[in-house]
Amino acid sequence: MNFVNMSAQCVRKSISQLLQVNSGVVVQQTRNTFVLKRRNPPPLYRKGSKPPNMRSRHFIYDLIEDTDIRKRPLLNLILTQYVAGLGSAGTKITMSPMRAYKELLLPGLAVYDTPQNVEKYAVKTEDLTEPSSPFVPRTINFMRHIILSIKMSNDTPWTLEPWHVRSAFRLAGIHMNEDCITMPNHVISGPNHDIENREFYVTITVNKREQTPVRCRIHHHANNVNDQKSIPVNHNFWKEMAEPIFPEDKAVLDQLPIPYLVEKERANEISSNGAV
Repeated sequence: MNFVNMSAQCVRKSISQLLQVNSGVVVQQTRNTFVLKRRNPPPLYRKGSKPPNMRSRHFIYDLIEDTDIRKRPLLNLILTQYVAGLGSAGTKITMSPMRAYKELLLPGLAVYDTPQNVEKYAVKTEDLTEPSSPFVPRTINFMRHIILSIKMSNDTPWTLEPWHVRSAFRLAGIHMNEDCITMPNHVISGPNHDIENREFYVTITVNKREQTPVRCRIHHHANNVNDQKSIPVNHNFWKEMAEPIFPEDKAVLDQLPIPYLVEKERANEISSNGAV
């Protein structure tokens, strides 16, 4: 009998030690839900009668759904301030939960879309310091880094007009209306090989508010092969800087960043010289 009591005490002691939580261990509940379905339904019984005994086959379940791997719905948010690429304060956006928590909710750049927050962050007056669209900064940055090639006839007299510039932008993959283009103060006419591959700038207005200068160059094209050979063509013009047509435009052109391909070509030359 004493042996049985001692054994019971040892078992209780070991169980109590196992149930004790160390100070370095954090116990936290998890919201795990599994939807199951019995493979073999239990038999029915009359109301008020004793339920029949369950067999082992009645405890076999099929997994219907694991809620941990369920795709979470997108979150509806309201921006509390301007966020590049998303919008300004008061803009409603939809984003995946993980990205929303990490990039917007934790830094305090957005709140949940609730009636109270809609009223709190409603934009009553237009803030002109913010871009008119979340894509405007990206668009302007791209246009400031390009060299727009405008091909003009070497056979027919011409004067540069906005529709010429619009056609050149369309060839570069940028579509706009002619009223977005502000031509230079000087008249550019030709054909004139002295302005071949030389720079000037036009001003582009985005959403009737933001403006940016764009670097442009004139390149002549002749239908006759012999006439085309007389044109001083530079096939790698996008890799080199050029002189302005009008000296007074140099200050504006120098403020523009170095075009992407020119900067890439310079980096390749530096790396090749270093390798040698």
